Amino acid sequence: VRRPNLPEVSDAAWSVNPVDAFIHAALEAADLQPSSSPDPATLIRRATYDLTGLPPTPKEREAFLQACFDETGSPEIAGAAAYEALIDRLLASTHYGERWGRHWLDIVRFGESTGFEVNHIVDELWPYRDYVIRSFNEDKPYNTFILEQIAADSVDEGNVDVEVGMTFLVAGPHDIVGNQDAEQAARIRANTIDEMIRVTSESFLGLTVGCARCHDHKFDPIAAKDYYSMYASLAGVHHGSREIATPDEKRERRKAVAPFNKQRGELTKQIDEIRAAIIKRAKSKPDTYDNAWTRPAVDRTGTEETFAPVQAKHIRINVLGRDNDPNARTGYRLDEVEVWTADAEPRNVAALRNGGSVEGRNTVPGDFAEAYDPKLTIDEKFGASWIAGSTALTITFAKPETVNRILFSSDREKQLSATANESTFIGEYLIETSSDGETWTEVANSHNRTPVNERHRNKRYLDRETSEEERAKMAELRAQISEVDKQIREVPAFPRRYAGDLRKPADAYHVFLGGDPQRKGDTVVPTSLSGLKYIDTQYELPADASERQRRRELANWIASPKNPLTPRVMMNRLWHYHFGTGIVSTPSDFGFMGERPTHPKLLDWLAAEFVAPSDKSATPWTLKRMHKLIMLSNTYRQSGEFNENAAAIDGDARLLWRFPPRRLDAEEIRDTMLLVSGNLDTRIGGPGFRLYSYLRDNVSTYVPLDTYPPDTYRRSVYHQNVRAATIDLMSDFDTPDCALPAPRRVTTTSPLQALTLMNHQFTIDMAESIASKIDTNPVESAFKIILAREPNTEELEVCTQLVNNHGLPALCRALLNTNEFVYVN
Repeated sequence: VRRPNLPEVSDAAWSVNPVDAFIHAALEAADLQPSSSPDPATLIRRATYDLTGLPPTPKEREAFLQACFDETGSPEIAGAAAYEALIDRLLASTHYGERWGRHWLDIVRFGESTGFEVNHIVDELWPYRDYVIRSFNEDKPYNTFILEQIAADSVDEGNVDVEVGMTFLVAGPHDIVGNQDAEQAARIRANTIDEMIRVTSESFLGLTVGCARCHDHKFDPIAAKDYYSMYASLAGVHHGSREIATPDEKRERRKAVAPFNKQRGELTKQIDEIRAAIIKRAKSKPDTYDNAWTRPAVDRTGTEETFAPVQAKHIRINVLGRDNDPNARTGYRLDEVEVWTADAEPRNVAALRNGGSVEGRNTVPGDFAEAYDPKLTIDEKFGASWIAGSTALTITFAKPETVNRILFSSDREKQLSATANESTFIGEYLIETSSDGETWTEVANSHNRTPVNERHRNKRYLDRETSEEERAKMAELRAQISEVDKQIREVPAFPRRYAGDLRKPADAYHVFLGGDPQRKGDTVVPTSLSGLKYIDTQYELPADASERQRRRELANWIASPKNPLTPRVMMNRLWHYHFGTGIVSTPSDFGFMGERPTHPKLLDWLAAEFVAPSDKSATPWTLKRMHKLIMLSNTYRQSGEFNENAAAIDGDARLLWRFPPRRLDAEEIRDTMLLVSGNLDTRIGGPGFRLYSYLRDNVSTYVPLDTYPPDTYRRSVYHQNVRAATIDLMSDFDTPDCALPAPRRVTTTSPLQALTLMNHQFTIDMAESIASKIDTNPVESAFKIILAREPNTEELEVCTQLVNNHGLPALCRALLNTNEFVYVN
């Protein structure tokens, strides 16, 4: 990047800083003129939303207007000193990091669920969100920000607040199901690293390196070998959490717990020896045990017990162990239970249609309980299952019946995986009947069935063969282990963060021909992109380079002041969020298929100023300095007034002959409603809140809340965003799905938005809350709170009539639905 000279313009007075010079030159070349300045009220609203995502409070607005008047003597002209003081105050606000941190989270596809078909929540991801907000608020140099997100363990090893930045690499979707087939597992792993390559190259460099996965890039100078060199640089990173501490701290802790671990191992060995002796003793008695197990093992597709006819009104299945875990007595599934009478024409008296009822605790609470209700076990339908939260299931008949057979299953139609938990079944059981629900008689059990597996077999041996002396001895040893475990817990543990599970790389990496891990081409080593080989900071590492060294060299190369893409890409993002569109309108694609820049020399000037400030006392790579430079320009301080003649030449105002008005994004709309209603909880950081009900089974389900409780009244950036979930107000106003990066948000206008904003319970609640705080002058007060202005004569008349006819909440609700409320000029 070379700093270009400033262009000469005819109206030098308008160009208060270099930004204006470049903009004005382009306007003159297109025979356009800049717009007039906005009034102070418009300017403070624009700047406050821009930097904080919130509107100015009435007190802040009045103070700014007064400062402008004191400086200029005119309520229509903003004073330069007052405006600069406003920008300084907003940049110092903690809300700045929340707003601009949200932009970064969009860019890097930050989401708090795994994605793919199971899409489970990952609760440990919120510290990265807080790290991003904190970094923006601290004005952390951008090159440091880059280094920390790729190689924080080389920047400040053991500092948990820094190393959490590496969550960047693993904050994307990943397939946690896996595959037993080696070829498929390799493909899944390749997909995971591909996701890291794409987000790293697009976020920092604006390059679609991922397009070179299967062949050389079709349009940009990126070879497939470049892709796999970056693959080799990131291949040691796996999704997961890890302890964060310095090497010395880890060494000292290992030293502290070593005696306890040794003691624990010795105690455990004694228990294992006793258990082994008992099992060996039992195996020496096949007639007592093995030969006594004459019936087949339980079967998930149907297990039947018959017994002597007995009159009963209740039957109970007591679970003594799950089929996949003999020590677990809950978490099993039942898709159907049938209880048959001893009649000549047997009847299933357990069935709902025959008056049967059922009692059992569900593992799934709340809104989703019905989907896994115990009634599913007697509905005579297969597929949907009860997931047990209790150790027994009790069925009551409509009247006393003589029964002699029970049949139960978890996968009657053989549709579920035999090895997965999705059809988990009962492994050991005892069945009882009762006439009164108080006195119970055993009628069947699983004791003479063949054990499901070796674990069940050994548990039976231990249950039946262990002597009282042996039980007492093992209980004593377990008590000693508990005491040792307590001592281990008292040694302070290191914090864990979801910042990547770092593993030793493979001995060699290859180009995958056609992107297929099974078709290996030339070997590659970790190295920088050949298309940028003219940069002085190129790196190439040997094949045996450590995992950490690979990431560190990649990070250093990206963050080098000599890398021309890194500062250009970030300055373009800054411009994009200030003006709605970047100088390059494709913020994450600076390649041939990206859009051409409207002001290439301005972008170069900004990039040069970002890395090497004109003011030698200024800190390089800092964003707040660049925010201020842009926002103090007359380019930014133009009105959004429409000009038909200018629009005929530049309809999208890409040349910035006016400030482009914009609609608030979903977070701004929601946060503003909370703020003006006095309900916004401004706590910073910590675990997020949810605007959905969450059910975790083999797959996760997210159902939007119909009403939002007060514990959700925090800023939207703290919402626990998950992938592939729809959240009413948020989704309707174009909050992107975090399954993919969103370097620019789409802004749509649809009837659904109007309907949601008018009828959603959240809007109704906020309107009622605003109305409840107004004592006098209802119309004037509502306008001041919601629109930050007085109503005009016509508005006052119409709105007074509305309040008289329908109440003040109706007016507040209407004002929350105005364009004036949801647009910034």
